[in-house]
Amino acid sequence: MDYTIKQFATLAEISTRTLRYYDEIDLLHPNYVTGAGYRIYGENEVDRLQHILFFRALDFPLETIKTILANPDYDSLTFLEKQKETLLTKQRKTQALIAAIDKTIAMKKGEITMNDQEKFEVFKQRMITENEQNFGKEIREKYGEASVTQTNKRWQKQTASEFQKMNELEAEMVANLEIVSQTNNLDSEEALAVYEKHKKWLLFSWQTYSAEAHSSLAEMYVADSRFSDYYDQKLGKKITPLLRDIIVLYAK
Repeated sequence: MDYTIKQFATLAEISTRTLRYYDEIDLLHPNYVTGAGYRIYGENEVDRLQHILFFRALDFPLETIKTILANPDYDSLTFLEKQKETLLTKQRKTQALIAAIDKTIAMKKGEITMNDQEKFEVFKQRMITENEQNFGKEIREKYGEASVTQTNKRWQKQTASEFQKMNELEAEMVANLEIVSQTNNLDSEEALAVYEKHKKWLLFSWQTYSAEAHSSLAEMYVADSRFSDYYDQKLGKKITPLLRDIIVLYAK
């Protein structure tokens, strides 16, 4: 079925101005333009606009959408399935957070009681879920299913004080890493502190410590952008290679 620009805008519940703009930036052209200058859109344009609006709803910039749709290897089905899983993960996190807030409200009203561990349960579970989503496949391939399962169990059993200490250790490690990034002195107390605090941080989830595994993990941090982004974003600069160098130097 063919649509005029007005009909197409009404169908998609967007403005004709938006459709004209998409045409101007080479994102969505009409199927053809009549001799009288009317833009006509067909079934292909309907499908393309639907995808564009999916992307926009997911907060993708227009330039990124153009790049994705222009990629000859773009597989719409695979991409949409991936985005669906991302949304479902966010939904589960939101639902868990709402449930935790509801329990806390009930506790404040005196309707229920919560021990310290229960107060932090949602945050621990959220970290486990995020780690599974972002790194689960790679970690399992490297360390095995049993090791990852055991690590997750250790996380879940953490007390509130252990959870707080773990976060404090990471913050202290990052602060020392910032100092080393300024001095570039790996033979320093701050560099040694980076290694020791990162080791202690790992032992909150690792059953036993292995220098070889620690060094291997550090190499993974650099090799995979998802890991390196985690640390780079904490200091607002490329810092992960330095963290790797420190760990490899001291993990003997």
